[in-house]
Amino acid sequence: MAKEKIVLAYSGGLDTSVILTWLKETYDAEIITFTADIGQKDELDGLEEKAIKTGASKVYIDDLRAEFAKDFIYPMFQAGALYEGQYLLGTSIARPLIAKRMVDIARAEGATAIAHGATGKGNDQVRFELTAAALAPDIKVIAPWRDETFRNAFPGRAEMIAYAEKHGINVQASAAKPYSMDRNLLHISFESGMLEDPWFDSSADDVQDMYVLSVSPEKAPDQAEYVELDFEGGNCVAINGQKMSPLDVMEKLNELGGKHGIGRVDMVENRFVGMKSRGVYETPGGTILFTAHRKMESLTMDRDVMHLRDSLISKYASLVYNGFWFAPERLAIQALVDESQKNVTGTVRLKLYKGNILAAGLKSPVSLYNPHIATMEADPTQAYDQGDATGFIRLNALRLKVSSGVNGASGLNG
Repeated sequence: MAKEKIVLAYSGGLDTSVILTWLKETYDAEIITFTADIGQKDELDGLEEKAIKTGASKVYIDDLRAEFAKDFIYPMFQAGALYEGQYLLGTSIARPLIAKRMVDIARAEGATAIAHGATGKGNDQVRFELTAAALAPDIKVIAPWRDETFRNAFPGRAEMIAYAEKHGINVQASAAKPYSMDRNLLHISFESGMLEDPWFDSSADDVQDMYVLSVSPEKAPDQAEYVELDFEGGNCVAINGQKMSPLDVMEKLNELGGKHGIGRVDMVENRFVGMKSRGVYETPGGTILFTAHRKMESLTMDRDVMHLRDSLISKYASLVYNGFWFAPERLAIQALVDESQKNVTGTVRLKLYKGNILAAGLKSPVSLYNPHIATMEADPTQAYDQGDATGFIRLNALRLKVSSGVNGASGLNG
């Protein structure tokens, strides 16, 4: 009788290496590992060989960078998504893509379950499993960190290291980097270790070795650099006049943003599972793209369309953060967002300088800005009669006057 097949989200680190062996022993199953290349760079080196040596029967390492940029990052940025006013959702938006591909592999391989190494305290477990529920409700999800047997066997890293040594699993675990790191095309996140103390200064000179994508603003070039981004239908399609794919745009902007110390965020956020956590993020390219996109919208989007879309930003960002990328409400909001972006076309010029992004010019063939109407000088088009504002103000003031007459001055203090 054929063994059960389990598809494991595999990074090659201590946790997933131990989980691979533990799953194989516990379930007497065939383990197929899956690693998504979403921009981790050299973290993928030697991963296939390591997975096979650790006991995987088959290894998938798929380059999903182009899909990540085009079908996940770009639509999310069109929505203006920003979680709790700071976080550009770099980790959050990657999880549904990874889980989607895991489901595809499970289908192709005839696997009955997928497994992940996310802890029971974090957001990622929710993101993986809600995606699986939306796309493949019949496939079982195994979460070892929520299994009491697993937790009893591995109460700490020492036990995991000992288990790895016993089973001949080659892992590198040390205290040299007392924090966790997650990297992809959009960002790098840092958590745990010394960062669990919210008073710890993540911008201090002696912590700069932690950062990968960017220099500190203090060490950025003393000379500002201009960059022009061309947009068509809400998507950046060129940088400095050179046509680029979404993947190329992200890589180029990461290079530019990192050079100028752009996109570092240190925040305490509210996890979906109920606790607060402290995270430090590097999102150089994403920060530039997000800023440029918003500038382009300011010139080309209708006021009420923009305000309607903006009213949904918090909801959309929470859906991404909480793992509801494939939920019907996110898809419905996306349909509105897509419609709102049709005329977001033109060029944005920005100046990058020591962690700052400064507006340096906007132009568009479909600009809604009319200098003849907006001017403080005489309007040659006579499109706006300042005298009309008298009636406009009088009508808007009517309900305020009625309310004041009923409630009196005490209504202002009560």
